[in-house]
Amino acid sequence: MAMFGIALAVRYQATQLASHERALVEAAYLQSKEVELRHYVELAQSAIAPMVRSGHNDAATRDAAMQALARLDYGPDGYFFLYDLQGRNLMHPRQPELVGQDLWSLRDPQGALTIQKLIAAARSGGGSVRYMWRKPSSQQLAPKLGYVVAVPEWNWMLGTGIYLDDVERTLRQLDARAETDIRETMAWIGVIAAISILLVAASGLALNVSEHREADAKLRQLAQRVVQSQEEERARLSRELHDGISQLLVSVKLLLETAANRLRMAPDQGQSVAPVLGTALVRLDTVFNEVRRVARNLRPALLDDLGLLAALEHLAREMQEGSGLRISVSHTGKPRELADEQATALYRIAQEALTNVERHAHARHVTLVLAFDASATRLTVQDDGAGFDVARMQLDPKRGIGLRNLRERIAALGGEFDIVSGPGSTRLSAVVPVVPAQSATRHNPDSPDSPD
Repeated sequence: MAMFGIALAVRYQATQLASHERALVEAAYLQSKEVELRHYVELAQSAIAPMVRSGHNDAATRDAAMQALARLDYGPDGYFFLYDLQGRNLMHPRQPELVGQDLWSLRDPQGALTIQKLIAAARSGGGSVRYMWRKPSSQQLAPKLGYVVAVPEWNWMLGTGIYLDDVERTLRQLDARAETDIRETMAWIGVIAAISILLVAASGLALNVSEHREADAKLRQLAQRVVQSQEEERARLSRELHDGISQLLVSVKLLLETAANRLRMAPDQGQSVAPVLGTALVRLDTVFNEVRRVARNLRPALLDDLGLLAALEHLAREMQEGSGLRISVSHTGKPRELADEQATALYRIAQEALTNVERHAHARHVTLVLAFDASATRLTVQDDGAGFDVARMQLDPKRGIGLRNLRERIAALGGEFDIVSGPGSTRLSAVVPVVPAQSATRHNPDSPDSPD
């Protein structure tokens, strides 16, 4: 589009320039010819001046003057003509058939009164006139530039002229050359535009391929990280089930077997079985608590029952109990119900952020702020730890995968994810837009897809 606009501008300017050049050439040529014709007329006037100033007005003197003018010519179409001031032709060397004719009412093909225009110019002191006249050498009508003066002593109009068909031909050649130059310029612009389009297309294709490769690489890393996360989660669940719940259940099983053996060997000694069963009940209660803890780590029930704010407060309390961090949770704005995927995403971001702070930041205090704005919900996690180089972390393909996963999760929800870090402070913020109430679906514990 830019090249097309440039081409239009160049063509317009070139056309205007060609028109101005044509007008200048034509004006300069006509001016030079007018000066030349005036000199010719002055020469003719000087040739008959002695006869005019002699005071004789007889027919013989006039005939001698006419003959002198008839002998003056300059080329096949360069001659002088005479008319009286009433429009009757007195002398015409190239068209003698016009001599004696009254041409006062003669009109050219455009309807202009040719002789009247010439006589008017002569009466006004002399000057040039453009008109159409039959060219003697070709017998065709052609444009002509004439120059006339009056000879008031004898009531004559003396004039000469030059035909402009050669000038018109030259100007047409100039126009044709200008049009050819303009077409060549347009062709060059077209070639440049085509090359530019090809270069832009090639660059865009290369960039697109590069972006696709980068996206594919990130997708492979993400898929690998998802698989790795699943395996890590399975290994963690396996360890917890084996080291905690499984051992407790084995212990309960042994206690129950001991109680059964005692009852079988001494049915009347029931009081000795009661402590064993009591211990078994305590350990079963521990098993139930351990199962609840594992289920809560998979998905906190508070997130479904009481909402994101309560889940974050519970997460902060649990993290404080297991670490030396001081974690404060607050909110701004009026709390509202969030879509299930938004609440889960913000909870996982807070969980990941607190885990990273505990492992890497060496921080003492962390603040979580949940802001309910009019158009968005914003979670901000800020700590007073050592900080890290965010740009370097993003470029390293082996590090920061968890943060990239969180960023992509927020992007999938149409939100924004940002991290600002430096020595002494790291601030993470996640923003998700407000969705209509009918779209804010909550987790259903009775759903077949529920992890419970």
